[in-house]
Amino acid sequence: MTDFRAALKNKKRIVIKIGSSSLTHKETGRLDLRKLEVLVRELCDLSNQGKDIVLVSSGAIATGRAALGLKEKPTELRTKQACAAVGQARLMMIYQKLFSEYNHVTAQILLTRNTMVNGVNRVNARNTFEELLSMGVIPIVNENDSISTFETQFVDKFGDNDTLSAVVAAMIKADLLILMSDIDGLYTDDPNRNPDASFIETVDSLDESILGMGRDTPGTSVGTGGMKTKLTAARIATAAGTDMVIANGADFHNIHKIMEGKKLGTLFLQNAKEEFFLIDFIESLGI
Repeated sequence: MTDFRAALKNKKRIVIKIGSSSLTHKETGRLDLRKLEVLVRELCDLSNQGKDIVLVSSGAIATGRAALGLKEKPTELRTKQACAAVGQARLMMIYQKLFSEYNHVTAQILLTRNTMVNGVNRVNARNTFEELLSMGVIPIVNENDSISTFETQFVDKFGDNDTLSAVVAAMIKADLLILMSDIDGLYTDDPNRNPDASFIETVDSLDESILGMGRDTPGTSVGTGGMKTKLTAARIATAAGTDMVIANGADFHNIHKIMEGKKLGTLFLQNAKEEFFLIDFIESLGI
C-alpha cells in the first residue's frame, strides 16, 4: 500500500502559499519578523535540497495598512490599492534581505487574472517561472493588487491567493502545493463553533460531501480567504496532477515536517484529469 505521506519527501517542485494572518501579529497587523525568518530558513533549506520553490505570499495590503497607520481593515477599493502599493514594496524588501542572508536570490512576480486567461500572457508567465527556477531563483508571487481592480474588489475570485497559488501550481506543473492557513486542516464542520467536528487527514476524492464542508467566512481581520477558497484550490491543484496540503501556519517549522512525511494537515491526493485545460477548468468553476 502506498504511503502517500512518505512520498511527499520526493516532491521536486513545490508551491507554498502563506496567508496574511500567518505573517502578521494579530494585535497590530504588523509583520511578525521572527516567523518570517523561520519561513525563509525553511524555504532556503528546501531549495538547498535541490527542490524548486515558489512562494505565493499574501500580506501586501496588511503591511501597507500598518505602515500607513490604518487601524481598521480598509473596505474602499482605492484604499486597498494604496495599501497594496506601499505594502508590496516593503514586503519584498524584507523578503530580499532575509533570503540574501542565506545566499538565495528572489524574484517578484505580480499576476492578475488576465495573465491566466490570456494565452500569450500565460505562456510568457510560465516561461519566466521556468527560467527563474532553472537559475535557482525563488519566485515570490502575489496578485497585482495595486492596479488590479478585479482581484482586489472581488477577492472571492482568487480567494486571498488560495486559488491563485493553485493556478500557479497547475501552470508550472508543480508536484505539491502547501497552503499554510490559520487552521490545522479540513474538518467536517467549523471546529471553532462545533466541538464535535472531526479532523480529516486525507482526501482522495473531492466529492460533494467534501466540497460541502467549505465555509465562506474568513477567520481573521487581515485575511480574506475561507475554507471554500481552499477547497476550490484543491479542485484545481488535484485536477492538474498536484498533491495539496492544508496545514497550520502558526508554526512554519511545519513545512519541513510535512516534507518529511509527518501527519500534519489535510492531504488532498492528486487526481489528474486526462485532458486538463487550465483556463477551461477555472472558468468552469466560475473564477
